[in-house]
Amino acid sequence: MIRTNRQKLALTSALLAVAALTASSLPAQAASDPGVTATSIKLGITVPMTGIASPGYNKIPGAMKAYFDYVNDNGGVNGRKITLVIKDDQYIPTTAVAKANELILKDKVFALVGTLGTASTKAISASTQLAKRGIPSLFVNTGFSGFADAKAYPTTFSILPSYQMEAKIMGKFLKEKYADKKLALIYQDDDFGRDALAGFKQAGITFGTYIPYASGSQSLPATGAGWISKLKASGAEVTVLFGVSSASTAALANAYAAQYKTQWVLGSVGGDATTIAATNKAYVPLLYGAKGFSFAPAPTDATDEYIKLFQSIYATAQPTQTFDNNVVAGMSNAFLAVQALKAAGSDLTRAGLIKTIETKGASFANPFLTPLGYSATAHVGATGYWIGTYDPTGALKPDGGKYTVYTTDSGNGPVVESSYKRPAMPAKGLPN
Repeated sequence: MIRTNRQKLALTSALLAVAALTASSLPAQAASDPGVTATSIKLGITVPMTGIASPGYNKIPGAMKAYFDYVNDNGGVNGRKITLVIKDDQYIPTTAVAKANELILKDKVFALVGTLGTASTKAISASTQLAKRGIPSLFVNTGFSGFADAKAYPTTFSILPSYQMEAKIMGKFLKEKYADKKLALIYQDDDFGRDALAGFKQAGITFGTYIPYASGSQSLPATGAGWISKLKASGAEVTVLFGVSSASTAALANAYAAQYKTQWVLGSVGGDATTIAATNKAYVPLLYGAKGFSFAPAPTDATDEYIKLFQSIYATAQPTQTFDNNVVAGMSNAFLAVQALKAAGSDLTRAGLIKTIETKGASFANPFLTPLGYSATAHVGATGYWIGTYDPTGALKPDGGKYTVYTTDSGNGPVVESSYKRPAMPAKGLPN
């Protein structure tokens, strides 16, 4: 009996040794995070494909997929092909949480990418416990300054400059161009708008008239008409609109109908001409002469190497769709995600990807005209804007005929003209 037990023990030990040896010789991905195999990477996005915010924004995932497919057709990322799973959140935070849970628990994505909207992104982070579970939320499409705080959101990375940065740069512009004018501000009354208010305060800008609106209320017929009535009563000569494109449409449409003239200054989020035109092309002429802000090359700038590449890719993938800022945003999201995945190496893990962006992200090749601010303590993306004027077709053209970029931070740092030189685009726009 003793001998038999010893034989069993020896056999068990041998089997364990073989199992350990076998496990150590397997590729790292055998025990990797969800969504990664030796040949694939699965990413997920929640975005308003339908609902009030869908015009324009519903083009972002298609643009992302077009670039991912282009990369896949050219060998993928470290031998892996990228799959993008798209969920419609209708721009409703509770729906966004439900869809994000589907992506994480059912679809088992490796990371979220390009989540849109401040409220939805905050709700997803809190309800799905992204930080506690170590799930990356890459390059979220919101300029809420809080997402750049690596301590508060350790797995989330912004891609847009913060709204505070934009308001500070806008404030400098208002002081220099319209110091003697009566100013008014229409703004979305949530984290989006409050970030802007903080930036304007830092810039030393006070408006004679403040018009807040609740997100979603811009779709009510009385809302836009009420804005114009208040602007008329105030005698506002310059009106800043810090809201989404549907709010811009409501304001411009009602001003157009009332034959009301003011110098419009549109924030980057609400200044997409093709989205406004999708409602009614008659509103586009009203954009003529309005001021706008952007941190990426203009979508009409075919002299820019990134825009030229993106136009070519999108024309193949979506030949009937208009190439615009939303397409540039989606492709830029995908481009930066690919750069990060490539830099993270073949042994791809969630923790490794996060560390890679923190340590190398500031030097990633990217389409933007401003520096990237990624570090271990700051998950901020682009850090500035150029200022332009809308031409008769609704296209935003840089003032002075060239991109003059201003950069700043989300604190008390100054607004300065940037001397940043963008890294050269990798060959064929593929990860390097």
